[in-house]
Amino acid sequence: MSSEEFEKLHEVYTSLYEELKLMPDRASRCHGEEKKRMVRHFDERFGEAEEMLQLMDKELFGAPSTFRNAMSTKLRLYRRDLGKLQRDMKSSDLGLGFAGRVGDSRHSVYGSQNEQSTQMQSQRALLLQGTDSLNSASQSIERSQRIAAETDHIGRDIIEELGEQREQLDRTRDRLVHTGENLSRSRRILRSMSRRLVTNKLLLSVIILMELAILGATVYLKFFRK
Repeated sequence: MSSEEFEKLHEVYTSLYEELKLMPDRASRCHGEEKKRMVRHFDERFGEAEEMLQLMDKELFGAPSTFRNAMSTKLRLYRRDLGKLQRDMKSSDLGLGFAGRVGDSRHSVYGSQNEQSTQMQSQRALLLQGTDSLNSASQSIERSQRIAAETDHIGRDIIEELGEQREQLDRTRDRLVHTGENLSRSRRILRSMSRRLVTNKLLLSVIILMELAILGATVYLKFFRK
């Protein structure tokens, strides 16, 4: 879409509409050939205005959805205003006889075309809104899929981290088990050493007592027994 082209078309349409909205009142004050010329001039300008609206419709393709929806609504209002001017012109054209009937026929053709164009514009606006809704839904689904993929990736990372922590805990538990076994072995060794120490002390005490007894017997036999 070219915003400059759209603005140019809008300016041309505005100029045509300003000219058209003065014609019904002028036509009501005219008679005969002058009124016929006014009707023909109105028909020409009306066709040009309708063409401008159709060109603006085409320019809306590819426009951002917010701008397109707003301008589509505005174009429908423009067509409604044109239809009102056409009806006003038709009411001022009564009493022209055959020429008036020809003008009515031409107005009817333009009115029918205008109604068809308005219906097409409404259907097109609905289609564009449906397309926008579909695009929004697709984008929402894509975002949901990205979030789901990210969540799945984070979940796998957490599971891997928990697995590593479990392995660390298993290794720590194994080390604690080995440490407990070593402590039990150390306690058994210490108890064995303690028993041996007590046994050695008893043996040493017995030996000392025996030596003292032998020494006492020797002294007795040597010095006291004659």
